[in-house]
Amino acid sequence: MSSDPSISRTDALRVSVLSEALPYIQRFAGRRIVVKYGGAAMVQADLREAVYRDLVLLASVGVQPVVVHGGGPEINEWLGRLNIAPEFRDGLRVTTPETMEVVEMVLAGRVNKHIVNGLNSVGGRAVGLCGSDGSLVRARPYGAGAHGLVGDVQAVDPAVLFPLLDAGYIPVISSVAAASDGQAHNINADTVAGELAAALQAEKLILLTDTAGILRDRSDATSLIRQVSLAGARRLIDAGVVNGGMTPKTECCIRALAQGVGAAHIVDGRVAHALLLEVFTDAGIGTMVVASDRLVHS
Repeated sequence: MSSDPSISRTDALRVSVLSEALPYIQRFAGRRIVVKYGGAAMVQADLREAVYRDLVLLASVGVQPVVVHGGGPEINEWLGRLNIAPEFRDGLRVTTPETMEVVEMVLAGRVNKHIVNGLNSVGGRAVGLCGSDGSLVRARPYGAGAHGLVGDVQAVDPAVLFPLLDAGYIPVISSVAAASDGQAHNINADTVAGELAAALQAEKLILLTDTAGILRDRSDATSLIRQVSLAGARRLIDAGVVNGGMTPKTECCIRALAQGVGAAHIVDGRVAHALLLEVFTDAGIGTMVVASDRLVHS
């Protein structure tokens, strides 16, 4: 701390944070980071603003962020307005043709443009897309089709994103995509984010969630596992330490790493500026999964 009384403790802290961030800014400049955006960070106004600012700051220092989003709460709201009862089976939304019309309207339209407008309002240059645009994502029916028009990712062709990223735009992608017959399908946003990160050979995949990360004990927030190898993550699933809704997120990270993504992070989106804290600080705030057993943050 400087002895100069004109320099406040807050100012000194800001300078210290910027100094700590410098090597990470240098390392990730020109690299791609895919962020799955959802949960409380989409619902609460202060958290939304923090995410928008984090993404724009990343783009401003040369990182190439790509955003993939869901929008379950808003889908439910619009289904309610239309007197369509939401139905879930095995944790997945049963998507009838009638429901799919609402899902496509809400995700590819309303939610997508809210995010685009939010990013632009804080100085970003965002472009809204869905999986169907430029054949970015090709869907296939999920499982045996018991969930209706729920899809899985059959293929990803990120060619449409390259000129946008090279020009400094932030692509914002909703998880709706068409199958080979042209029928739109509703795909889990975590799955789209993971497969897209692999296709882009992204430096990082970051899943913003409503949990602190992977916990050794779900009832103990202090049991956060800060770093784990790909093999270690598999062992945690097999041992039942990872269970419930954290299982598909962890499996998403494992698949992305197995396809060449540098690191995958499960981060608490309820913490303001969680993205910057995870990417640009030594300690991070969530769980980082890496391919190697030799673990180092970021």
